[in-house]
Amino acid sequence: MPPAPDYRPSRSHAVLGPDFYDPVPAAAFPQHILRWRNQRAAETVGLDALTEAEWTQHFGRFQPLPGSFETPLALRYHGHQFRHYNPDLGDGRGFLFAQLYEDKGRLLDLGTKGSGRTPYSRAGDGRLTLKGGVREILATELLEARGVNTSKSFSLIETGEALHRGDEPSPTRSSVLVRLSHSHIRIGTFQRLAYLSETQAIGRLIEYTLATYWPQIDPGPVPALTLLAEVMAAVAQMGAQWMAAGFVHGVLNTDNINITGESFDYGPWRFLKTYDPRFTAAYFDETGLYAYGRQPSTLLWNLERFAECLMDFAPESALVAQLERFQDIFRPALRAAWFKRLGLLQGELDSDLAFLSNLYQFLLDSGAGFEQIIFDWVGADPARAALSPQSALYARPDFAPIRLGLETRADPAAVAPRGNHPADLPIEEVEALWAPIATADDWSAFEAKIASIRANLTLA
Repeated sequence: MPPAPDYRPSRSHAVLGPDFYDPVPAAAFPQHILRWRNQRAAETVGLDALTEAEWTQHFGRFQPLPGSFETPLALRYHGHQFRHYNPDLGDGRGFLFAQLYEDKGRLLDLGTKGSGRTPYSRAGDGRLTLKGGVREILATELLEARGVNTSKSFSLIETGEALHRGDEPSPTRSSVLVRLSHSHIRIGTFQRLAYLSETQAIGRLIEYTLATYWPQIDPGPVPALTLLAEVMAAVAQMGAQWMAAGFVHGVLNTDNINITGESFDYGPWRFLKTYDPRFTAAYFDETGLYAYGRQPSTLLWNLERFAECLMDFAPESALVAQLERFQDIFRPALRAAWFKRLGLLQGELDSDLAFLSNLYQFLLDSGAGFEQIIFDWVGADPARAALSPQSALYARPDFAPIRLGLETRADPAAVAPRGNHPADLPIEEVEALWAPIATADDWSAFEAKIASIRANLTLA
């Protein structure tokens, strides 16, 4: 691969030292069939000129990218899973393949899923089903379209192995996914070091993360407090964006929350059809711990676990005081996320949040489609709302104050969504998109769905 002028590789993560990762080989796959290439994302990191053969060499056979890691790195971490601590985690079917800078100057990671066994695979085979890869592409594309900070599905290559899974008809097809993300340093990365009492390593990680991901921020006299503040702001913003997108992550364990606040490592995710705070995405979440409405409090719980890892570097009282600011950060972030999606201008915070509270109540009482009402009322255009399949709901008396709130806050510059219906993604449609791939290797419906989602990317 001849380096492009805007290709800027990095080996940044390696400076942390071998206590943070294990060099691992990639699996040797019997086939390499390119199924997804995110050309739009490739353009941001100088990899858009790769031929299909070069792309497959790097993201299917994992030939090193020039100037980045010679050997992939399986990252070490622990985490709370459904609030039970698990020290037997780590990259079990993925690794950090490369790092590089995007056109905006941020350091980004190319990480994998399904790239083979590592020291942390335990009883797993280190593989990813093709259906799992398709689901992740759909999730990341729709999250990006709805204005959510998210990793990007960069590449999906079918690998020709037959996998056996308890939650899919087996044998099923296999794949290897590459994601592009701002960071793969997780809350669980810090937890592992605290669990092992590796205080000096925590100090190095605090210094590294601030210098690498927040270089514009003065670390101040207590860098650990500065780091907690930045991580909390990033995670709160991500959570607020999930709520405005109607997204239910599914498995909000501490190892699934990265410090830069980007959505990744989803469980059995869902997008709401209708507003329901109790809705859970995972069939095994029997208590509703990770329900849609509990996501903000769950993120705070995870941040509290992060703060515990910093107690040797900052006074406990100061850490607690910082955590107590979560709602002060989350509330305006929630308003910003919703108003961006609805094409509204922000005003006085309490008034704007009261408007959102009324909107939630209307959604709950009326059973209106979650995404449909956003599609109908972006920029408060009553003409478009009148064409909606749920237009009759807008004649209800309890919608009148919401309509007034929309009209008085409407941004004249708001861009109307394209098309005649919202780019939604209920689980039934995911199954319908997968069926022709599974039975006839027909990707046309999947490709059309991605095009539809991207056509609606107007407010992100």
